Amino acid sequence: MSQATAAPTRNPRSTPASTDSSADPGTTPSPVVTLAAARRALAVLRVAISLVFLWPVLDKTFGLGYATPTERAWLNGGSPTQGYLSSLSGPFADTFGALAGPATDWLFMLGMGATGLALLLGVGTRVAAVSGTLLMALLWATTWPVAAGSTNPVVEDHVVTALVVIVVALTRAGSTWGLGGVAERVGVPAWMR
Repeated sequence: MSQATAAPTRNPRSTPASTDSSADPGTTPSPVVTLAAARRALAVLRVAISLVFLWPVLDKTFGLGYATPTERAWLNGGSPTQGYLSSLSGPFADTFGALAGPATDWLFMLGMGATGLALLLGVGTRVAAVSGTLLMALLWATTWPVAAGSTNPVVEDHVVTALVVIVVALTRAGSTWGLGGVAERVGVPAWMR
């Protein structure tokens, strides 16, 4: 007696199936997240986390008066990294302090801005996951949360931010309310979506 294998079913509320080379042969690949409400929640999470990257760029560029006063704005000659990197403590303080300068300012601002913009637009989320995780790892190292007296030596906000960016990329959250679906339809390579 042979067992019949049921054909995969699709949730009528899901997005059209995508082509995924890792799927079992003979089956129709399904979207990563099939519930519409979950896709919308991930899209909101994507937009929210994009602002974690974009806000410092805006505040440090224009000196909006939150973390950066107007007189210390980048446009007014201030350095986006000098004050922070020169006031660190911990085992890497001297190393990071020596990096402060115009090149680091540009790298930091471009990295944060490009990561935030990619997440906001929902395209390039895989590249944003790599760059965002790298930025968060560097910021984690500057704060050195494993030191005695820190608030949480295991998981702190930089780790959580990196994990959220990775989840956004892996769940294709840019396809909902973003340009990720458009990029897929026009044939943009997967690593760039």
